Amino acid sequence: MLIHVHPENPQERNIKMITASLLKGGVIAYPTDTIYGLGCSIFQHKAVERICRIKNIDPQKAQLSFICSDLSDLSKYTRNISTPLYRMLKSSLPGPYTFILPASKQVPKILQSKKETIGLRIPDNKIACSIIKELGHPILSASLPGDMVEEYTDPELIYEKFGKLVDIVVDGGPGGMVPSTVLDCTEEPPILIRQGAGEPLIF
Repeated sequence: MLIHVHPENPQERNIKMITASLLKGGVIAYPTDTIYGLGCSIFQHKAVERICRIKNIDPQKAQLSFICSDLSDLSKYTRNISTPLYRMLKSSLPGPYTFILPASKQVPKILQSKKETIGLRIPDNKIACSIIKELGHPILSASLPGDMVEEYTDPELIYEKFGKLVDIVVDGGPGGMVPSTVLDCTEEPPILIRQGAGEPLIF
């Protein structure tokens, strides 16, 4: 199913349809403030496993991440955040950054790496944030499989390629081509894992 959602004023009815699918264990392709991604409820283990099958990765070995609606939401899923780190999170979020942080007990085991860390994001995207707020908890954030990034900017092409693998493709208009910047914040100072979208952060 392809559902069109207005990028600036997401229609409540459409957001509710998407959320209902996620609560039943559905998998979606959805826009963020960077590239389109695959998503599901973090508490639907079979849906998480389904995304891992689509991407052909082992959930126990993958460094999976998920998106939160705001800093208070994010703080539930991590622990031991220092004051300088909190200031950095506050100044750069919402934005195109993924922060690898120590996972709290709220994070489902299937999403934790062997190091008990989790990647957390707050995207500057009204559609993604509307879905999370309606759902009441974060959604998994995973990139679409393959290297054809140019195709992944067009929701119609995403639907043609992945429409049979996911339950809903959320059409929120053209997507970006540059993924998020990834920072490992379990080290002092944080380590840049991948420079993607957004300005380089100063520690």
